[in-house]
Amino acid sequence: MDSGNQPQSQGYAADITSIEEAKLRISPYIHETPVLTSKSLNSIARKQLYFKCECFQKGGAFKIRGASNAIFSLSDDQAAKGVVTHSSGNHAAAVSLAAKLRGIPAYIVIPENAPRCKIENVKRYGGQVIWSEPTFQSRENVTKKVQQETGAIMVHPFNDKYIISGQGTISLELLEQIPEIDTIVVPISGGGLISGVTLAAKAINPSIRILAAEPRGADDAAQSKAAGQIIRLPETKTIADGLCAFLGDLTWPVVRDLVDDIITVGDEAIVEAMRMCYEILKVAVEPSGAIGLAAVLSDQFQQSAAWKDSNNIGIILSGGNIDLGVLWKSFGK
Repeated sequence: MDSGNQPQSQGYAADITSIEEAKLRISPYIHETPVLTSKSLNSIARKQLYFKCECFQKGGAFKIRGASNAIFSLSDDQAAKGVVTHSSGNHAAAVSLAAKLRGIPAYIVIPENAPRCKIENVKRYGGQVIWSEPTFQSRENVTKKVQQETGAIMVHPFNDKYIISGQGTISLELLEQIPEIDTIVVPISGGGLISGVTLAAKAINPSIRILAAEPRGADDAAQSKAAGQIIRLPETKTIADGLCAFLGDLTWPVVRDLVDDIITVGDEAIVEAMRMCYEILKVAVEPSGAIGLAAVLSDQFQQSAAWKDSNNIGIILSGGNIDLGVLWKSFGK
């Protein structure tokens, strides 16, 4: 690993200072999530695994960290007209919840094909659902229209410095809970989570290895890393509905410069990792949350040079909001 990385000096959207400030800001509104271990899974992986259970977080996913940091960073004048975002799931619920905690409106643009359980979370937390077509362009267009009509402040799902800083608080917790971790495996989509986790972790321990886990049917980050520029796919197809966004201009530089590798896995491996989390770890995770375990157990990782040097591996179980209908079908029932 390159121990010369100095993330705070490269002009990234966040740094260890902004992440530590985020931790102070959001601590009244989030859970410090536990780290679980399993001797059975350690035996299967032949490594010591530490599962950071963001599936136990408020709202059922890590997203409340970034959302609450962004919303509680607003001035009273900015917050008065509410916030708006577009999301197919966990970010939508997180913005709804954080806005409710601050006492302001939340306008949530959701594609028509979003998982039902995640739509219900938005409604439960008081977000006002506004439908879009199931394309990223439609989501953005509808969001701009809502902004014009309401004056609400946009809280981007990932390409925002406050979102990145909020997600980075995971590393502050994890490396305080388990200082000996030498590798962290992180789901990747738009890159807000992995950017924050990477910037914080490498500031604490420059030699730590950060590996992204990505579905093979939505492997834009892996293709971008290989090409040296952002690649946007014409379509994505994966059971991991939370991992279909593309990298932004704030998240891409961190992935390009500091993420050590990207491991891609198929949907069958993701479903099998979900099964292991359910049956062995006794934790309910959504497909996007289980992908880190799938990556650790993959041939791609176990045949890589990084495998030998990874002994204490942190895996972020990023969320536990599950559409049981889709899950049932995925198991072939």
